Amino acid sequence: MNAPRLTVSDVTLTFGALKALDDVSFDVEPGHVHGLIGPNGAGKSSLFNVVSGVYHPQVGSVTLDGEELVGKAPHKIAALGVGRSFQNVDLGGNETVIDSLLGGRDHLMHGSVVATMLGLPSVRREERRHRDRARDIADFCGLGPLKDRRLNELPYGQRKVVDIARAVCMEPRVLLLDEPAAGLDSAETAEIEAVVRDLREALDLTVLLIEHDMGLVMGLCDRITVLDFGRRIADGTPSEIQADPAVVAAYLGTGAHDESTMEVAP
Repeated sequence: MNAPRLTVSDVTLTFGALKALDDVSFDVEPGHVHGLIGPNGAGKSSLFNVVSGVYHPQVGSVTLDGEELVGKAPHKIAALGVGRSFQNVDLGGNETVIDSLLGGRDHLMHGSVVATMLGLPSVRREERRHRDRARDIADFCGLGPLKDRRLNELPYGQRKVVDIARAVCMEPRVLLLDEPAAGLDSAETAEIEAVVRDLREALDLTVLLIEHDMGLVMGLCDRITVLDFGRRIADGTPSEIQADPAVVAAYLGTGAHDESTMEVAP
């Protein structure tokens, strides 16, 4: 059995009297898509912020292939191989798709400021290499014809794909996807699912996914961890999660609106 790619161990995160995460533990296996679900306010985004170094827990450990992440700065964690998309990222600017993707490779560029200003051949070669890689990822994600389009010219669904592609440009070992289908219609959600599935298979990516669309979660994830009020209440395969009474109670307790129902259409 392979060692876990990402291990979250006994993580507790508090903000004054508020306990956002309470002794949370789970493993993410290499090459798996692992769902992190729960009602609003369950602690999912807080957990992502711990993994990516935005928050530092008072207790616990997060390791990537055995290397401790807790205490490291976000840019150091990104350089170790944790890429992240954001639910509410601003993708409406004037930059082109390819320039946005290149921004995901900043930490991989090693040319000095002086060498860049002088336009040395080594810098130009490195820039071409990174631009070629960004183009390859754009093509793979179906963004090839849009490479030179400005982000504010694209529909919202395509901007969400750009957000994922930008995170992939970081060359991550673990890709954190924060509600990639939020605000999308069924066709756009299907496109996101296909992109994530293809990326996982082509690049052997490990994905940790926050998502409210249960159809997407159950169809895409190999394993799912469920949080409620900052605590882990379940961890298992999609079929095990759907049948878990504690999970059903947590979701139905929110009012059973569309984004918080465990029922998945056949």
